[in-house]
Order: sequence, then C-alpha cells, then structure tokens
Amino acid sequence: MAKNSKLRVAFIHPDLGIGGAERLVVDAALGLQSLGHSVDIYTSHHDPNHCFDETRDGTLRVHHVIPPLPRSIQGKLHIMFAHARQLHLTIHLMRTSAHQYDVFFVDQLSTCIPFLRMFCGKRVVFYCHFPDKLLANGAFVEGRRNINVSILKSIYRFPMDWLEEVTTRQSDTILANSKFTARVTKSHFSSLRHQLKVVYPGINIEAYISPVDSLDPDIVQVVSQRRTLLSLNRFEMKKNAALAIEAFAILRNKDSNTSDVRLVLAGGYDPRLEDNIRTLKSLVELAQFSGLTYNVITPLQSRVAVPSFPKITLNEPDILFLLNFTTAQRSGLLQAQSTVALLYTPANEHFGIGPVEGMICGLPILACDSGGPTESIVDQPVDQRTGWLYRPEPSVWAQALEEICNLSEKDRKALSQRARDRAQRMFGMETMAKSLEEVLQEAVSMGPVSRTGMWFVMFAVLGLLVAFSVWIVFGVAL
Repeated sequence: MAKNSKLRVAFIHPDLGIGGAERLVVDAALGLQSLGHSVDIYTSHHDPNHCFDETRDGTLRVHHVIPPLPRSIQGKLHIMFAHARQLHLTIHLMRTSAHQYDVFFVDQLSTCIPFLRMFCGKRVVFYCHFPDKLLANGAFVEGRRNINVSILKSIYRFPMDWLEEVTTRQSDTILANSKFTARVTKSHFSSLRHQLKVVYPGINIEAYISPVDSLDPDIVQVVSQRRTLLSLNRFEMKKNAALAIEAFAILRNKDSNTSDVRLVLAGGYDPRLEDNIRTLKSLVELAQFSGLTYNVITPLQSRVAVPSFPKITLNEPDILFLLNFTTAQRSGLLQAQSTVALLYTPANEHFGIGPVEGMICGLPILACDSGGPTESIVDQPVDQRTGWLYRPEPSVWAQALEEICNLSEKDRKALSQRARDRAQRMFGMETMAKSLEEVLQEAVSMGPVSRTGMWFVMFAVLGLLVAFSVWIVFGVAL
C-alpha cells in the first residue's frame, strides 16, 4: 500500500467510558479521521450518559456490541470476563465487517490479536497503556512488584498473566504511551522481542483553547471567583486523590493568604464499579475529617444519581466533587482565570493526560516525581519549568502549593507560556495522528500475515477460558 493511501481502520476498545485510555482512543480516532482515514470503534460497553461527547454526537462511528456476559460475578473474576467479552466482540467483528478494514488498532486487552491475524489475515497494532499483570497486583513501584498478593490470587493470575504476554507477543507492532511504560513492559514481558515504539497521547488543542460560554448552566455550576486548585482523575483508589485533599488541608491551616482557595476534584464516576463508590465515599469522609466543607454534583443533564452524603454544603464549598464532567465543564475549569494550578496525584502513572491538558491551558502542574509525568513536565532548571515534580507526601505537596499560589504575575505568565509551547510541540493531536498514521501504514505494508504458531495460541486462549468457566460452574470464585 502506498504511503499516502487512505486506510480503513478498526479500533477495538473494551469499555468506552470516561478516562485517560478512552480519551486517547477518541483523540487517536479523531486525528486519523482528520488526515482522511476511515475509522470505526468497536466496544463492549458504551453508555451515552457516561462517555465523551464525540462518541455520542456522531463525530465518531461507534459500534456497541452488547455481550451476553457480566463484567464480574460478585465483584470477582474481572479479568477472565474481560477476556471473554473481548472475544465475543471479536467474533462479531469477524462475522460482520472485518473484511472491510486494512488494519486493526487494539488497546488495553490483547486477547483478540491472534484471532484477528489468523482469521482476518490483517495486521494488528497494539497500544500498550500498561501491563495488566502489574495493575492487578496493586500499586506498582518500578523495579519491584507488590508481594502482598494472596497465594490463591497468584494461582488465578498466573494463567491470565501468561495469556496477556503471549497474545501481546502476536502483535505486528507494539506502541507504548511513554518511555516509562515501554521500559516496564519489556522488563516484565521477558519473551517479548518487539522494539516498542513510543507514541505519546495527543490532545485536540482546539478543544482546550476554544472560547467557552460563560452563561452555559453547566459552566456556571462549577466556575467560581475563588482561586481554584483543580484535579482531573477518575474516582479510583489508585489515583490517590486523597493526597490533594490532605495537602490542601495543610495549606489552608498553614497560610492565611489561601483562605479563598478551593479544591475541585473532577472525574469519571461509574456507579457500577465498587472501587468508584468506595473511593468517593472515602474522599468525602476525608474532607469531613479535615474540617472542610464540600459538595458533590453532576452535570445538570446527567442521569447518574448523586450519592447521598450528610451535611453537604450547597454554595461555595472548600471542596467540590464533580462527577462525570462535560467537555464544556472541563474547558471552563481549565481556562478559568481563577484556576491557579492542576494537581496530578497518581504515582508511577503510565503517562497521564491530565498534566498535558493543564499545560495546554497554561496552568502550572503539580505531579508525583515518577512515571509518565517526568516525561511530560519540566521541573528543572527553574527557568524552563512547566511544573513541579515532588514525592507524594501531603506536607511536601502543601509546600509546593504555597509556592504556586504565591507566584508573582510575571513568573506565572512566563511559566504559562512555556507550558503551552511544550504541550503544543510534543502532545498535539496532529503529532500523535501523524505518528499513528506512519505506524499503521508500516504495518499494512508488511504484507500477508504468517499464521505459524497462532493455532497453539488460540487453543490456549480458549482452553483457559473454558477451564475458568468450569471453575465458575463448580462455585470457585476467586
């Protein structure tokens, strides 16, 4: 295929909700469409009330194939059902429309890769956000794994981890979202012979710098004249939003000049997920314990019920919990003159799109000194700084917040311009789209797919799923 030929690309993504991985998929699809390629997204879950606007308003073609399988049984066996649900999606794709595509773009789950290559004869590009084998074992620290894992769970995870590695290995090309992810993936997938290519997530810059309607009721609902510290993350324990609350509480007690500062914690919230429920509850309890007033809201047209909490403050709280923000609310908060910084709390984050979103809007960023943010943010030297990278300790973060809140207007403007320049140069959607276009065209140009060794992999995948199904039938729930 000629290098400038337009491709027909099928994206396969498990759950098209609201999160960093989903934002990457949406922006990658938009970027390729802008270059003239045809893109379709296939997913096992797409809730119009819990998704990005572009997947709902017709901008992107989304094929929602509802599986006959649950996400889990009593909160257990998530990964086994994830594999099974993706195979159901893959079978639908192969049976109905796989022949019309030139190449497949797969991310998060690699289970379908050998099937696509074997039965469709098409090349597959896999985008690795982070190995699931490390995510499943709790917080990951580079250089070691969490050893606080039960023997029973280890037995359960072993075949799942093997399956992840062997199916990832079937990819024609493997991409990583950061040098950090590429390094960790290679070190923990010992059989992987691929040279991972780094393609940083990109964002639609225009969507972040376009003027916002200050009279939009959703924006009026969240924007305030009070100076604002902003955090954009899903309500998950691993995102460690508690760090922001603890540091904010210390700041408020330490510096009387910050009495007008508030904290906004905005992110995806899925009432189907126990982790989301527990995380929000724990954060609200932490706010109460810290003596901070708070409110929990959703966009005005949201159909997601707001969980009930005692003593909710209705106006101008110290902390605002915003569940499932709209695109307009995100832009309104990021662009507001009152927003003084973006806080990015996860440690060892694989990439982290939040800091880039803040930088493109000229905000100072405070993030942990590990993982992807060390590649997107410049901390030193000071005259090139776009943000602060510190270890995730509340007292340390409170000190950094005090410095950020008291920046001179001159220093703030200079930092703001440096942040915008870096984000536009390295993390624009056009940069990502052109990188993906090149990779996809290279994959297609590899020619016919060799099916050697794939029968074994496919039988192994099916055998494992059948074995776990038998466990379920006999009531073994790990």
